[in-house]
Amino acid sequence: MDPQTRCRWARTPLSVAYHDIEWGVPVHDDRILFEFLTLEGAQAGLSWETILKKRAAYRDAFLGFDPARVARFTPARVERLLRNPGIVRNRLKIVSAVRNARAVLAIQREVGSLDTYVWGFVGGAPRVNRWRTLQEVPARTPESDALSRDLLRRGFKFVGPTICYAFMQAVGLVNDHTTDCFRYPTVGQMVRGPLSHKRLRPTAAARRKG
Repeated sequence: MDPQTRCRWARTPLSVAYHDIEWGVPVHDDRILFEFLTLEGAQAGLSWETILKKRAAYRDAFLGFDPARVARFTPARVERLLRNPGIVRNRLKIVSAVRNARAVLAIQREVGSLDTYVWGFVGGAPRVNRWRTLQEVPARTPESDALSRDLLRRGFKFVGPTICYAFMQAVGLVNDHTTDCFRYPTVGQMVRGPLSHKRLRPTAAARRKG
């Protein structure tokens, strides 16, 4: 039995691996940031466990989440994605991912990178919170509200305040590990995210789950 104390939402082998490796680690890679924007939007109405199970298929379908390549997806490519059983086959979510990729390119042209843009909403450094229980963790904050408003203004879709806060938690703009979690002090000390290049391999995690 794993003796580690961790955030209570991490209960399955797949979510535990994601929690222990990635969640809350500061990300500064535009592709990974775009990946999480896409996945958090895809999760709307679904569980995060469902999205984690589909993550490998998403990476394949969306070409490693290269925004420049996704931005060139044609209507015919979207129709093919709608027949892909490995992803969430929701037309609005798929079309929004393509639209969001184009909006990411516009941000890159304007400020240099998606990294610079999103980290600007927290002053360039992670916000380290001190929640003792999951019940204390908010679903949205003034920062996620501001990020949502600006993304919507720029033409993004599926970026409401709650989705934006989940995104901020995932990519380390905030450290929302509860204070009793073994990852809390480690993640809390990260600034540039020494592990931000490491991502969970869904296939390996799935094998552990079995």
